[in-house]
This record gives sequence, structure tokens and C-alpha cells, in this order.
Amino acid sequence: MIINKYNGHYTGNISVPGDKSISHRSIILGSLAQGESHVENFLMGEDCISTINCFRAMGVEIEREGTRVRIKGVGLNGLKKPNGVLDTGNSGTTIRILTGLLAFQGFESVLDGDASLRKRPMSRVSEPLNMMGADIRCANGKYPPVTIKPTRAGRGIRYVQPTASAQVKSCLLMAGMYCDDVVEVIQPRISRDHTERMMNYFGIDITVEDKTVSIKKSDGFQGKNIFVPGDISTAAFYIVAAAIAEGSDIMIENVGLNPTRTGIIDVMRSMGADITTENEKLLNGEPIGDIRVKGSKLKGITIRGDIIPRIIDEIPIIALASVFAEGETDISDAEELRVKETDRIDAVCNELKKMGALIEAKPDGMVIQGSKKLIGTDVKSYADHRMGMMLSLAGSFADGVTNIDNVDCINVSNPNFFEILNSL
Repeated sequence: MIINKYNGHYTGNISVPGDKSISHRSIILGSLAQGESHVENFLMGEDCISTINCFRAMGVEIEREGTRVRIKGVGLNGLKKPNGVLDTGNSGTTIRILTGLLAFQGFESVLDGDASLRKRPMSRVSEPLNMMGADIRCANGKYPPVTIKPTRAGRGIRYVQPTASAQVKSCLLMAGMYCDDVVEVIQPRISRDHTERMMNYFGIDITVEDKTVSIKKSDGFQGKNIFVPGDISTAAFYIVAAAIAEGSDIMIENVGLNPTRTGIIDVMRSMGADITTENEKLLNGEPIGDIRVKGSKLKGITIRGDIIPRIIDEIPIIALASVFAEGETDISDAEELRVKETDRIDAVCNELKKMGALIEAKPDGMVIQGSKKLIGTDVKSYADHRMGMMLSLAGSFADGVTNIDNVDCINVSNPNFFEILNSL
């Protein structure tokens, strides 16, 4: 795709598609509930559709119309053996959480995905699950496809996560609903807590104490109505675009403001961005509100430690903001980026460097020297939706023409990315 420089500013009110993490979990828990669940503002991106298709393959009736979804839950023990391999596409969330959910079913299942997903480590979930009594085997001991042998009941575990990961935590919590003893997960840093909030909303016996989450075997739960707030990770691209462009003033309505996800607001405010939140409320256990952003002069900062899990998906767009900030931005403790859809540390640094940014990779992050103009050139998305959106914005701020390969990858999380951007 060809991107030309945009010399104006951004104004107006927008909404962004539903939160990807919450959309996934609404399908998973709605399928396991007794009775119907109704979901509003569901994200119809490729990853979430992969989750729908997996549950349909296991006998769950799911109907969708626009962004509305109706799920006829089959109960905790009502899933059926799929006829073939469960295709999770490009979705790390789907394959990891379903591995936990399927660990203690009475049937064999195989989970697989696309070429990119086959490079993402699964031993981080298979190892603790096997310690709980599961029989899970990965290709080369580490990667998809994942074969799960039938096992009816699991053992409790007290598992200390070596790295903060909401996907791993959620996988173990899903398995915990089928374990005879308590499953306890201790996080090194608090990661996003959508699973805990939605389980609590459905009435599942889950306890959160600081960095420790524990769950007891479930006797079942009833379906619920769920409103999915706008995805703050998607909103992050418009937040940064407005913050960079002088004279901008935008309002992003009905966005999820879960405190484990609002690190992008905290970081951008620390960089000098003019960001306020309005109309805050609580819906199905999730904070929601409007985000107002005005154009600002940004400054470089140091980003490390406990905030990293709260911005792990936003670091590519934070890197772009840092290019236009005054001074140096140093990002550390983000080694998890190396096992995302692509190695996002190398991908961000390689592509922005092609455009003239002063950016260097570190083992666990990157260092960016700001106040540098970008020059349009040919860049790669690595078939990574967040890279595609970040580079599209980079091209809009660069002199000359930017040509991005495979920008269709943005459909994973925001099929309306350009339509929303062009409306401002």
C-alpha cells in the first residue's frame, strides 16, 4: 500500500472496534456457560473469528450479525470432539487459552495455526499443564501443532510465572476450572486481567490478591450479556497520531479503561501528551469511558519495569511517538516482544531505521533518539497487524512516499483502520 504524507491535523469523535482480548474471552466463557450469552460490539477481526470457528467445531452454536453475537452455551463438560484439527489461524490468544481449556477434556484434540503461529513458543503453557496432569505434546517439544490427549481431571498447582503473560495465566485459569484442587498463579508483574474480571462476572470462584490469582473447580455457571468496550490497543494508534500532529483534538468514545491496559495513557502523559478521560463507568466488570487527545510537544522518557505488561502491545506505536519526541526514549524489560507475531523489537527498529529514525535494538527493548524527520521508503509489515498500523502512521508523517507490503494484516484487529483515520 502507498502512504503519502498528511500535512494536517486530526479532529473529531470516533469509536474503535471492540476489544480483542475481551471478545475472545466472551466466546470462550459463553460457550462453557449454561444457556445463552449475548455479546455486543464484538470484534469481527480474523483472530476472534478463529476462536468462534474453533468452538463451532466443538459443537457450540454461535450466531453473529454485524458486531452482535449469540452463543448457545453447552456447559463446562458439553464440548464435543472436533472432527479435525482446530485451526487457530494467527491467534496466540486462541491457541494458548484453548490448550488450557482442552487439557482436561474427555477427547483428543489438535491445535494448529498459520506459519507465523508455528514459530510461537507453546512450552510456556504445555509444561505447567503437564505438571497438573495433562498429556500435551508440541512439535519439537516447543511449537505448534499441539496434541492434547484425553485426561478427565487435573491436579492443583502453585505456579510462579517466570515472565508476566496474560495468555499463560489465562490458560492455567481455564484449566483450573477442571482441577480437583486449587490452581494458583503467581505473576512477576501484574498482566492484563480480563480473564479474571470476566470469570468473576460469570460467577466463577476466582480470587485475586495482588499478584496472585487462584481458582477452584467450577460446578458450572450461567450465560450473560456482555458489552465489549473499544480496544485501547487499537485506540493507541489514534492517540499517538493526534498527540504528534499539532492542532489535533479528538475524542475516542466508549474505550476500555481497564487499569492493566491504560499504560499507553500513562506513558503518553509522561511524554507530555494532553490526554483526559471522561464519562467513566463500569460495564460487565470492565471500566469504560471516553479518551480526549490534543496535539502536544512530546519529550523522551525511560520506560521499564511494572508498566511493561500494561503496554506490551503498544510499544511499536510508542516507538513511533518517541521518534517525534524531544530527547531520548529508552525502553527496557520488553523481551516478550521477541515472541509476538514477529520479533517486534527487531521489526520496529529495522523498519523505522529504513525511514531515517535514530533507533537501536537492545535484547529487551530499544533506544530512540527523538526529533528526527522520517523519509518515505519501502517497508515491511512482517504480516503483523500492529506493525502494519504503526508503519501506516509513520508513512503519514514522513516526507515523500511510503510503500508498505501486506498491509491487509491489519484486519486481524482493526479492519476499519484507514476508514476511521480518514474520518478525522
